[in-house]
Amino acid sequence: MRIATQCVHLETGNDPYGAIAPPIYQTATFRQPSALEFGEYDYTRSGNPTRTLLEQQLATLEEGKHACAFASGMAAITALVRLFSAGDEIVAGNDLYGGTVRLLDQVLPRQGTRIHYADTTDLDAVGRLVNSRTKLLLIETPSNPFLRISDIQGLAELSRKTGCLLAVDNSMLSPCLQQPLASGADVVIHSATKFLCGHSDVTAGALVTNNEGLHRQLAFQQNAEGAGLSPFESWLLLRGMKTLALRVERQNSSAQTIAEYLDFQSKVKQVYYPGLSSHPGQEIQRRQASGNGATISFTTGDPETSRCIVEATRLFDIAVSFGSVGSVISLPSRMSHASIPKSLRDRLAPAADLVRISVGIEDVADLLADLDQAFTAASQRDAQAVSSGAAGR
Repeated sequence: MRIATQCVHLETGNDPYGAIAPPIYQTATFRQPSALEFGEYDYTRSGNPTRTLLEQQLATLEEGKHACAFASGMAAITALVRLFSAGDEIVAGNDLYGGTVRLLDQVLPRQGTRIHYADTTDLDAVGRLVNSRTKLLLIETPSNPFLRISDIQGLAELSRKTGCLLAVDNSMLSPCLQQPLASGADVVIHSATKFLCGHSDVTAGALVTNNEGLHRQLAFQQNAEGAGLSPFESWLLLRGMKTLALRVERQNSSAQTIAEYLDFQSKVKQVYYPGLSSHPGQEIQRRQASGNGATISFTTGDPETSRCIVEATRLFDIAVSFGSVGSVISLPSRMSHASIPKSLRDRLAPAADLVRISVGIEDVADLLADLDQAFTAASQRDAQAVSSGAAGR
């Protein structure tokens, strides 16, 4: 089956009543056959039928064999990096979500793990940092918020030569547009809060792999630290994923139109979107993905102009996150990436004038009209500022 069909048709198990929608096993514990033996499930932290169904569906959509669902994307990443010990090293992309950088810089050093940041679009730069102690290459592609494109296949070949794992955060695209395992990744990471859920009503994360031994280690971490996704959130995520392909198709198409609109705006200094011919990673993106996603970033050259545009929009909610049915807009430096530690801000934090847009499923003509009036408002503010300055002189 093609992925749009897979999103809708999932194996619902042996429900005796033949329910079209899978039931929610909203229970903390399960009766056991006897005092000396366990059934398939015993305690929801360790496993739950609703979460198992979700994990099977996540693995199916990513063309993987195994998946673990977590209480958040950060819980998923934490479970992955918990596999490493003192003296181990991680090479991570230099354009990552701020919360990931916070975890890598402020939590992992306590367990003796060393972090190196690299431009993962440059294979040679990554290769210079990888050594016998490197256990993980951690990347986002497209990255957040600059939409940089890393060559998954090239990095997979590098990781195999050096014996480390390659983990690809696929939150920006979803499995409908990109399946990193097929390009050689060892682990796929999802903030399932984003496109997989698609309705801004679930916080969840996932790790998907074809490596059974690695899966066992991740499942152990999931149980040992109690970070598994609850039954109700698992059910909501299953419901949201049924419309994933439909939503992503609409969002991907609208984002391309909006990116092209932004590219012609006089107040826009630069647009970051892999669907534009000016994007340096477009060739690699076309090779490893079937779309460019619904997230766009742009700069204006002036933080106040950017703030005015963000605050003047009416259909775009000012909010963190992306991938939902509703469009959102933000200043990453003050919101999603504000958690980057002060010591790394000069190297890793986005500029104050960077605006990030997540395109929803609204009519694209309405979104364009909203952006148009926001840019007009910014122009009027600038004109008033010039007029006031002239009057003052």
